Amino acid sequence: MNNLQLWKTTPPIAHCRWFAFFLLFLALLPAAGQTVPGKTAKVQVFPLAEVRAGLKGTAYTVFTGTEPEPFGVEVLGVLEGTPEARQAMIIARLSGANAERTSVFAGMSGSPVYVGERLVGAISYSFPFSKEPIAGITPIEQMLESFTGAEGTRRATPFKGPVSFTQLVAADWRANEPAPGVGDALTLTAPSGSPLLPFAGQVFQPIATPLVCNGVTPDALALFAPQLAAYNLRPLAGTGNHAPLAPLAPYDDKTLTGGRSVSVQLVRGDYNFDAAGTITLRENDKIYAFGHPFLRLGAAEMPLMENEVVTVIPNLNNSFKMSVPRRMVGLISQDRASGIYGQLGRAPRMIPVRLNLNNSRGLAETFNFEVTDDIALTPILLQITIFSSLSASERTFGAGGFSLNGQLQVAGQPAVRLERRVANNNPALSVANAVAGTVSALMTTGFEQARLEGITLNITASQERNIATLERITLDKNEIGRGETLELKAYARTISGQQFTQTIPLRIPADVPLGELTLTLADGLATQQKSAAQSFAPRDLGQLVGLLNNLRKSDRLYLRLSRAASGAVIAASELPNLPPSMLATLGNERNAGGYATTPTSSVLEQEIAPAQFIIIGQQTMTLKITR
Repeated sequence: MNNLQLWKTTPPIAHCRWFAFFLLFLALLPAAGQTVPGKTAKVQVFPLAEVRAGLKGTAYTVFTGTEPEPFGVEVLGVLEGTPEARQAMIIARLSGANAERTSVFAGMSGSPVYVGERLVGAISYSFPFSKEPIAGITPIEQMLESFTGAEGTRRATPFKGPVSFTQLVAADWRANEPAPGVGDALTLTAPSGSPLLPFAGQVFQPIATPLVCNGVTPDALALFAPQLAAYNLRPLAGTGNHAPLAPLAPYDDKTLTGGRSVSVQLVRGDYNFDAAGTITLRENDKIYAFGHPFLRLGAAEMPLMENEVVTVIPNLNNSFKMSVPRRMVGLISQDRASGIYGQLGRAPRMIPVRLNLNNSRGLAETFNFEVTDDIALTPILLQITIFSSLSASERTFGAGGFSLNGQLQVAGQPAVRLERRVANNNPALSVANAVAGTVSALMTTGFEQARLEGITLNITASQERNIATLERITLDKNEIGRGETLELKAYARTISGQQFTQTIPLRIPADVPLGELTLTLADGLATQQKSAAQSFAPRDLGQLVGLLNNLRKSDRLYLRLSRAASGAVIAASELPNLPPSMLATLGNERNAGGYATTPTSSVLEQEIAPAQFIIIGQQTMTLKITR
């Protein structure tokens, strides 16, 4: 019996069953000529020159779990010269139940778009408040071209000029790096008759990147959200706890293929900062994602993580993906205008941080984490994590203070010491700024060998606000001989009105010239501001480390004797009481620029042992050497 005879003799109801099974079989197969992301072989590119309005394709992204789901894409047109010169953007309408429910969401960046077997590009731009799911697509040709020859490159550190010692001593550092502009808005224009005309005048921008911050207190997240938002990051409270510092995990053919969710980690360990996006393409061990700049870092090293999506939360402004990182399987090494590029099987170099906190209740805690090594990001990430560690157990405003003792390990150099006592209106932020400012000074001076190998911080909290103001000083005598000792008394008053006195013995040097001397008792900040070496630009890393280790400390007093006599500062060293012939020699054209003259010369400077209170202020008297 042939097939036709079998069909004729089969009851009609059976025909329906066979037909239903046949349709189910077809539904489980990929559409004819349609690629399902997952291959690691070389991609077939859909040329930008062939992209036309009305072209239909399929995109893939993860809405929940780990498996990419398909949704429809219809091309509306192509914008030449957007978002940058010699680039183009494809504008398309998304369709499908999930896409219409969430529209374009934060974390969708990089979702691959296929037409038949060929890859068109990555969904990367959005229209905030748009009533329709309209997206911008970065052509895959641009992404591949951007990362040609990208392996093994590393960004050079820009030279920033003289170190600001005033900021370092004051512990009031703030991030002053210019915002990278990755979230700059663009206005869509369209020629007459174009399918894009209904959307002309709308503003579009790179899809925001959700930054899930695990372990960060709400206070810290609120305080530093504007800094993170400047990088087009959307900070979100974490969905999980800290993760152990696990080593690099192996990868296979299913690891981070096109359409899967991925995280780039900025911090890992007891704190986790995970920036989520979508993989556009994997070619063997090469990874392409996002389709727009992440942070415009150029060459960079950050962990590349497998990611599981908890859910996508619809939002009128910008829907966003909540996700959880799982395993580190590689690194990103490039962050360019057309997306990010990474490699599987390679671990990034991070900066390990150990923070030991003794809180005001006598309990000890230890935080272990790693931060990415980047001149702009590392100080900000340290600010957030340190502030969060302190604010989780102590008051962030009002009474209280902290004592910091730590060090920065610098490759090939002595450790940079960190010693501060802070008792102001926001001591937690001041401690965070003190560490961030010193790290910034090390990372932005242009010395290529300035590599941080680790950070250790020991912080002790106090519920007392131990701070006082220096009101006046007195001497037991105003005239004295060389080699003799006088007694100085310093009077200070606390914020509660309590007055106390500190006696400071002062021995006059035996070789001091006769005449008047200026005696100054001042806190570390005021003393540093008077230093002629404060604007010196170090010539090498060793000089910089030496300068940082010799900064006056802001929590104690310094006594200084000086006289009106010409001197000079060479490098960071002060040469007082120079004869005119020496100054003339220094002023010779061949030596110009290597020194700075000073109107006064230091005779003596001594650091006063720290008192119970942090004393701020400055007082000056005149002393006469008569014999």
